[in-house]
Amino acid sequence: MSAHVTWNKGGEADFTKVVDDLATLSSTRSSAPGSRFEGALATGEKVVLKVHRCRRIEGEPPRFLLEGRLLEATRVFRTTVAALAHPPEDATDPPGPA
Repeated sequence: MSAHVTWNKGGEADFTKVVDDLATLSSTRSSAPGSRFEGALATGEKVVLKVHRCRRIEGEPPRFLLEGRLLEATRVFRTTVAALAHPPEDATDPPGPA
């Protein structure tokens, strides 16, 4: 299966969770909190993520769980990427607030 996003600075990522404009991706590259990470879907649509958190996922090759907000994303785009999302096989989301 090919990656959902190809980053402009190299690397790729898959959406693991999308709720409204909040997104979580499993990425081959890390990005500092506060940064804007830009890339594109296979369809050519632009992806801009304002990174809130970046955590390393154990395993080989190393991957990073990026959490952030989708910028410049229309409702149709958010629906499209939400349909692509699937949880990573080797990472678990921490429980959310009750």
